[in-house]
This record gives sequence, C-alpha cells and structure tokens, in this order.
Amino acid sequence: MSEKKNGFVQNTLIPLAGKMAASRHLVALRDGFALVMPLIIIGSVFMIVSQFPIPAYINWMGSVFGPNWATVVGWATNATFNIIGMVACIGISYQLAKSYDGVDALSASIISLGAFLLTIPLTTDKAGNVFVPLTMLGSMGLFEALLVGLFITDFYVWMIHKNWQFHMPDTVPPAVGNAFSALIPGFIIIALVWLLRIAVGFTFFKTIPNIITVILAKPLTAVGGTIWGELVAEFFVSFLWLFGIHGANVVGGIMAPIWLGQMGQNAAAVKANKPIPNIVSQQFVDNFVHAGGSGETISLALMMFFLAKSANLKAIGRLAAAPAIFNINEPIMFGVPIVLNPVMAIPFILVPLVTVVISYVGMDTGLVARTMGVAVPWTTPPIISGWLATGHISGAVLQLVNFVVGGAIWYPFFKIADRQALKQEKEVADKEAAEAAANN
Repeated sequence: MSEKKNGFVQNTLIPLAGKMAASRHLVALRDGFALVMPLIIIGSVFMIVSQFPIPAYINWMGSVFGPNWATVVGWATNATFNIIGMVACIGISYQLAKSYDGVDALSASIISLGAFLLTIPLTTDKAGNVFVPLTMLGSMGLFEALLVGLFITDFYVWMIHKNWQFHMPDTVPPAVGNAFSALIPGFIIIALVWLLRIAVGFTFFKTIPNIITVILAKPLTAVGGTIWGELVAEFFVSFLWLFGIHGANVVGGIMAPIWLGQMGQNAAAVKANKPIPNIVSQQFVDNFVHAGGSGETISLALMMFFLAKSANLKAIGRLAAAPAIFNINEPIMFGVPIVLNPVMAIPFILVPLVTVVISYVGMDTGLVARTMGVAVPWTTPPIISGWLATGHISGAVLQLVNFVVGGAIWYPFFKIADRQALKQEKEVADKEAAEAAANN
C-alpha cells in the first residue's frame, strides 16, 4: 500500500504539480505582476511619510512644510499606485510573448497596452477636456490587465505563427522589422477590441470594465478576498511546497489581482481618511501568514537552533535561522527536509491555516489594526513588518502571537524529528566505533 502511494506521488502528483508551476501562463502572471512591485514599494514609502500614524509627527510636518504637505507627498503615491494595472498588462504580455519562439515580446506588449487602454472609457470634465481616469489604470484595472495580457497576447502569437505579418529584407534593422511584423496582427487586435467596445456600449453594461467587474472581478473577490478563499489559497501554497514547488509564487500569481486590488482599496481609504475596508490583502498574506517564510518555518528554525540535540538539526538550524528572520525558508525546506516529508507535512499545512484564522479574527474584531495598503518589502523582518503594514503596534503583537501558536504546533513534530536524527547519529557512531574496534 505504501509503495502504491509513493508511486502515485512520484509518478502522478509531482509531475502534475511541476507542469502547473512551469505553465507559461502561470509564469507570465507571476513575473508580470512582479514588475509592479517596485512601483508599489516606492509609492508605499511616500504613503508612510504622508500618513504616518503619529499625530505629533503630522502636526510637526504641517508646521514646517505647510498645510498641504501631505498632498504634495501624495503625488508620488498617486503616480506609482495609479499605473500598476497598466504596468501589469505590459509585464504579463511581455513575459508570455517571450516564452514563445519567433515572437517579439516588446511588440506584443505594446499592442496589448493599446488594447487595454482602448477598453477604458474616457472621462470628460466640465471644461470639455477628455482624459483617461487614473483609477482604471491602477488596482481597479488589474483583472482587465490580466485578461488582456493573456488572451490578447496569445491571439497575437497565434497570428504571428500563422505568418500574418509583413516580412522585411534582412538588411532592415531588427527593430524596424519587428515593428512592421506587428502591423497586421496589431491592426486586427485593435479593430476587434474597438468593435467590442462599441457593441458593449449598446448593452446595460455600457463598458468592457463593467463586464469584467460584474462577471469576474466581484465574484472572484467575494470568494478569494474572504477568510475561506485565503484558507484554500494557503492550503495549496503548502501543498505545492511539499513537492518542492514554490507554492507562494504559483498561488500568488493567480491571487495577485485579488490581493493587490484589495490592497489598493485599503490605500485609497487611508488617503481619504475612511475606514479600511479589507482584511485579506497582499500585506495580510506577506506579513502575517507568510511571516518567517511559508508555513511560518521561522519557529522551526529557531527551535532547531536553540533546542535541537542532534548535531544535524542543530547545524541546519544555524544555517536556516538567519534567512528565516528575513522570511527566506528554502534552507529549512530542503535541509530538514520538509519537502516530501509526511511527518513535517502536517504542521507545515496546519500552521498557516491557524495563522490565517488568528490574524483574520484579530483584525475583524478590531483587536488588531488592518493593513494600510502599504507594501512592506517581503524580506522585512517580522515585528517590524507587522508594525509598518498596519501602522500600529498591534500588528507587531499579532505576529508575536502567531509565532507562539505556530511554535506550539511545530514543537511536537520538531521533537519527533530531533529524536529520529539523534537515533540515526547514534547508530552511525556505534557502527563506526564497531568497525574501528574490529580493525584494531
């Protein structure tokens, strides 16, 4: 029976999980959304400066720089946060097109950007000036960016591979040749999106973004943005990790439109001095569920460092403790190992689920401040990250509570692993001693 289970894992589950992780579309989502992170982090720094939750600081800044200082600082936040949807569209399209042979990724991403902008309804002010609303280019446009980045790019690639393009002589510079190659597929894409926009205008949806919001964004957010959706997401993060696949990257690429969208709503609420609407967001996941690494393995790393009796686990603890403080857990995942370890799989799956519940309940009841929409770099050490993400000491306290609870769950399994390792080390030592005695 055990051999059958091992065969199923080795021959079915691991290859299937590997194919999922290597899927060009999932990789494009992951790497495309990664492109927006510098903008979010930079904008978050300016947001912290303008919204730092200490009244004495706010008053001092106002007395030195004038009453409008926060608005001026907020220009940088607006400039970065309000283009993340557009940048995600470019990034996803570029990464997806790059994975195909014979396709110029830059041309594909530019055509996708044009299609993305064409779907957005223009706004006219009282003076008759027409402009693109920035909100649709930011977090509100993430679902649209995902769809355009994937489907438009695949359609573009299909036309290129069908040879629907102009071919220039070899003497023409590559940049010029790529531009002309994009003309036919680009024209077809823009024309079709234009016709679709006109057709949608005759429906009660009126705009393409409204269709995406009603049919896709709201239902997915209603599920994925809740505690139940987060529990499912965390289960799959841990499940994939157990087969050596970076579950946080795979699941994060899928959930990014939801988590980043809710982050954007929180940031907008903070800037408008309104109640923060969402609990689950990118910061909730990064700074409370994945603090210390997926599975909150920082607790295990510290136990091995301070409490392990076996030389092997003690050595792994020395190597893994420092990276774990910066939320890097690969040394412990492959050193213990947790990967393909049925005993360690139990706490590795259980701890994040418990952490989700504790963190969600803490914020839902008001005992802990909700995340402000500030993107704290994922390598920021716990305690500091909890305070920065919420702008309140309660965030740091929540992280401490999570570590204590997570450590309590990890402890009995750590003791099992420590005893097993100690027993193996003793057996090896006894065998070596016996061989040495026999040789003498």
